[in-house]
Amino acid sequence: MKKTVVLLFFIYQVYFVYGVRPFITDDARVVGFRLFQWESWFRFDREAGQYWHMFAYGVHKKIELTAGGVFGYFNSEPEKINFTYALPLIQGKFLFTEYGYKKPPGVGIVCGSFLPGGKGAFVQNDYGAFAFATVTQCIGKKENLLIHANIGFNYLYNNARNVFVPIWGVGAQVRTLGGMHLVMEYFSGDPYVPGSGAAYQAGIRHFFSDDLQIDATLGEGLKGAHPMPFWFSLGLRWVFHTFEKK
Repeated sequence: MKKTVVLLFFIYQVYFVYGVRPFITDDARVVGFRLFQWESWFRFDREAGQYWHMFAYGVHKKIELTAGGVFGYFNSEPEKINFTYALPLIQGKFLFTEYGYKKPPGVGIVCGSFLPGGKGAFVQNDYGAFAFATVTQCIGKKENLLIHANIGFNYLYNNARNVFVPIWGVGAQVRTLGGMHLVMEYFSGDPYVPGSGAAYQAGIRHFFSDDLQIDATLGEGLKGAHPMPFWFSLGLRWVFHTFEKK
């Protein structure tokens, strides 16, 4: 009964709040100068339910700063559910070059840290940080195909030792009909969740406009010390022009 109540609560949150990061592989883009972005996504598997919120602001046409966190529940034992949350996650992205039709690939760099604040299973046990490069190639006048690639590392300070864990990912977004796109990726490691192994993810992404899009994906871990269980996610990306100078 408790599991049913918790699941219905999260579905309610997603449906009525619109809750897009379910895609782990990042793209070479920033929100834009003086623009504000809200990304929210829900992810559910047999072990946990996660509800993320990330808020980004464009401090420069090539720089965005992001902060956010996650709350949800974790099944520590059969029939036992523990609520948990973790914050803050802080991140900065710098864009070297923009991608576009008949242009060279866009290139950016992302650095950040998930500070060990919060309660329960989602809290990082050790201090950590991450850094990775992101590259995006655009094919087609209407961005018919976008190919993304990431490579970098998670840094963890564990038991007085410096540990570096490589992270990488390759993904694609394919335009189908109108604002509908197919998305797919293969990655190893999640910058936000150190220690996750190789996994795949695929689904759909719909653009209502350049400022509003939603995602729905399915994914599963393929290998690693603790392969991620099969998951389902829903997400939203919404850009606001409230702070844009007229």
